[in-house]
Amino acid sequence: MADLSPGAVVDNRYKVLSRLGSGGMADVFLAEDQQLGRKVALKLLHRRFAEDPGFVERFRREAQAAAGLQHPNVVGVYDRGAYEDTYYIAMEYLPGRSLKQLIRQEAPLDPIRAIDIAIQMLKAARFAHRRGVIHRDLKPHNVIVDESDHVKVTDFGIARAGASDMTETGSIMGTAQYLSPEQAQGHAVSAGSDLYAIGVVLYEMLTGRVPFDAESAVTIALKHVAESPTPPTAVNPRVPPELEQVVLWSLNKNPVDRPTDADEFIAALEAARTAILSGEPSQRTTSMAALAAVGGVGAAYAGAAPAAGAAPDPAAAAYQQPGYDGTGYMAEPPQPPPEHRRRWRPWVALLVVLLLAGGGVAAYLLTRPEKRIVPNVTGRTLNTARTVLQNEGFVVNTLDVTSNNRAGTVIGQQPQPNTKVDAGSTVTLTVSTGPGNTTVPSVVGLPTKAAEQDITRARLKFRLQHETSDTIPVGRATRTQPGDGQSVPVGTRVTLFISSGRPMVTVPNVVGQSEGAARAQLIDQGFQVTTSTETTTSAPDGDVISQSPAAQVLVSPGATINLVIAKAPPTSTVPDVTGDTAQGATNQLKGAGFKVLQQTKAVTKQNKDGIVLSEQPGAGTTLNQGSTVTITVGKFTQPTSTTPTTTTTSTTPTTPRTTPTTTTTTTTTP
Repeated sequence: MADLSPGAVVDNRYKVLSRLGSGGMADVFLAEDQQLGRKVALKLLHRRFAEDPGFVERFRREAQAAAGLQHPNVVGVYDRGAYEDTYYIAMEYLPGRSLKQLIRQEAPLDPIRAIDIAIQMLKAARFAHRRGVIHRDLKPHNVIVDESDHVKVTDFGIARAGASDMTETGSIMGTAQYLSPEQAQGHAVSAGSDLYAIGVVLYEMLTGRVPFDAESAVTIALKHVAESPTPPTAVNPRVPPELEQVVLWSLNKNPVDRPTDADEFIAALEAARTAILSGEPSQRTTSMAALAAVGGVGAAYAGAAPAAGAAPDPAAAAYQQPGYDGTGYMAEPPQPPPEHRRRWRPWVALLVVLLLAGGGVAAYLLTRPEKRIVPNVTGRTLNTARTVLQNEGFVVNTLDVTSNNRAGTVIGQQPQPNTKVDAGSTVTLTVSTGPGNTTVPSVVGLPTKAAEQDITRARLKFRLQHETSDTIPVGRATRTQPGDGQSVPVGTRVTLFISSGRPMVTVPNVVGQSEGAARAQLIDQGFQVTTSTETTTSAPDGDVISQSPAAQVLVSPGATINLVIAKAPPTSTVPDVTGDTAQGATNQLKGAGFKVLQQTKAVTKQNKDGIVLSEQPGAGTTLNQGSTVTITVGKFTQPTSTTPTTTTTSTTPTTPRTTPTTTTTTTTTP
């Protein structure tokens, strides 16, 4: 893919901006994701790998596994696909430099800084290991460090399919300087292989060089298997002894003599950091006494005969063949000298027999087994106990049992502590696997106290948490987490969920709606509805004028909401009461459902007295019953007389003029 120039678009999506680098497996480009508008690192496989179906299938599986690793210390994998007869992976682009560049420019690093970087690598490895992904090619080239020393590890899972600068012999894959001994021999790898590689990187950060190096990858691999690393303090005397112990512990040849997992490695580094900062010796010195095992196990790899029944290691056997010159080719092995026949006289034969007998006695006296005291390792972790015993020359056997002790703790040993036994004897350690497992009981529907008792009887702890339930009554168990029937370690804390009843809901506001619309809305939301009416003229007939409970009040689901519906009063026609007596008119109007307001008006005619002169509203008007009709009733008033006046000085008589006076009185009759 060397001809992939800037501007090229891969898979109709990724526009190439520039080349970032090239390796033995792939070329890496900076590209822009035109769909999401972000920069990505685009890795395109070399075509020689893409033509291998087995390689492609492994690549596909591992890219899929790596895409599932979302962690602050792991470079994210966004996408994968095919392009022009090869395959690509789109990954998170991280500006910064590789840890290898940082080491070349700044090593040896400050011990605290090196610890912080290593812990971040271990957190990435821990996250992957818990999901079944082994990196297999952890090295500083695959670690990106930004300006604030935040670390991200790349190529998780991809290394199974191949990696840049790889050596491969049969099933052996990995970058030579960071290979674990088991990888160098073609054995199965595990999480411990990644921990070994991180130990190599930590060594390199502290000293500026890798623990094993040579001109050929085969020679480097042989050194991983057979040689002890030079202690970091011999290269950089400023490396604290507590930190040196952790580094050498991680570089043990046998995986079982290294930290059990990333958590234990992290804990050791944190303890070393605390000791360095405080100036006090680390309390983990004994637990990392496996330093001797670095050489001891290496010697076993390099020269010891295989155990009875074990298949010889082809890689180690190749290294040990006569005439092996380190180039991969076998020179002609030297021929033994010709055998000469000689005559032995009888006395010479007798002398030889006596010498052999004496030599046998001397050999027995000189080679009889040395007696050694068995150290007390009860109460220690298995790794620590194994290291201590192996350093004293004992063979370690283990017997696992369940107990209330912490898993991995030695709870017994045979022979007993302080016993004198032959050097090389087997010491059997009884190791706790923890208290074992128990089954989470089913407590759904039980009252709180009964559920608590059942969980306690199952040798589990619990904590309470309340949640709403539509089906479980208040105060009873709804479920557990982990769920019932699951097998969990004894002493696990189970979350016991208790019903707080049905969840509360808010009453909607339906005032002003028609009865039908209000009823439909409430029923749709699960409420029950009742209604009553109120005669009123303040709202249209049939509209909701009030509700109970009121709007926005929290109630239980299915609660009953009462609606008050407006009802218009009945109507009547105003009868014609003009000319009736006041009493007769009042009776007639009240009988029609009206209220009566009576007022009087002075009249001068006697026959109009007490008679309804008019009504308002007028006869024939339709009104709501209860409305008021006003009637005007005549009231007779005697007219006032005028006395004629005679003027003697006038010759013309004056005609008197009478001016009637009208008085009006208003009376209200209910």
